[in-house]
Amino acid sequence: MKSYHRVLTIAGSDSGGGAGIQADLKTFSALGCFGMSVITALTAQNTRVVTDILPVSPAFIASQMDAVLEDIGVDAVKIGMLHSPEVIETVAEKLAQWKCPNVVVDPVMVSKSGDKLLREDAVKALKQTLVPLATLITPNLPEASVMLDRPVEIAGEMKQAALDLAELGCANVLVKGGHLTGNNSGDLLYDKENQAMVDLPGERIDTKNSHGTGCTLSSAIAANLARGMALEPAVKMAKVYITHALRAGADYQTGKGHGPVHHFYKFWS
Repeated sequence: MKSYHRVLTIAGSDSGGGAGIQADLKTFSALGCFGMSVITALTAQNTRVVTDILPVSPAFIASQMDAVLEDIGVDAVKIGMLHSPEVIETVAEKLAQWKCPNVVVDPVMVSKSGDKLLREDAVKALKQTLVPLATLITPNLPEASVMLDRPVEIAGEMKQAALDLAELGCANVLVKGGHLTGNNSGDLLYDKENQAMVDLPGERIDTKNSHGTGCTLSSAIAANLARGMALEPAVKMAKVYITHALRAGADYQTGKGHGPVHHFYKFWS
């Protein structure tokens, strides 16, 4: 019998379909993986606004993880926003218990408007209990700033930020440069095991349809790792995927705000 490449997403649900669990599952499918989900919160949102959030209890999050991991297992895990210290600690405990491989943590902490999405105690729990279990963390510049408690705003600050983030215990760091000004939107990958800094140039796509970009990139990395790629090619191929998805989705009108990327650009238009 054949086996699927199995990827689990642990994140919130986006009722608008552009980010969160929905974006993750679409990405896994587009990249040839079998996707599973542990929902940490339900959101009522569209392309313009989040109108309500219903958190899921840590106990039920643990039950979801146990159910999936005991029976199906995983080849990689993608983790999105976790809303409280209790949830973060529960997820970390279960990842360790089940010895989950290829854990990609997208530390969603700051909204597009610049507002913090996590309380200080949740940020502390993330850094102390979850980040050390990660194969890769993928902060953007505002998130790196929160994690390091100092501004990380320009390209020249990204290398030191990656080194300092690695000191939190994670195996590897991808500092994303989408918030850089001008045409430069390149990322920086720090491969801690090999002590290598890899510059990853990025093409800035002119589009308002960028909702779920971070979720999609981290999910694509997890999918590529699940398929057996080494870290650097997994990240590089994920960047190719998100670039094409952004470009292909630019001409679509979905809602009245920031629409999604085109996850299935390879298959339909």
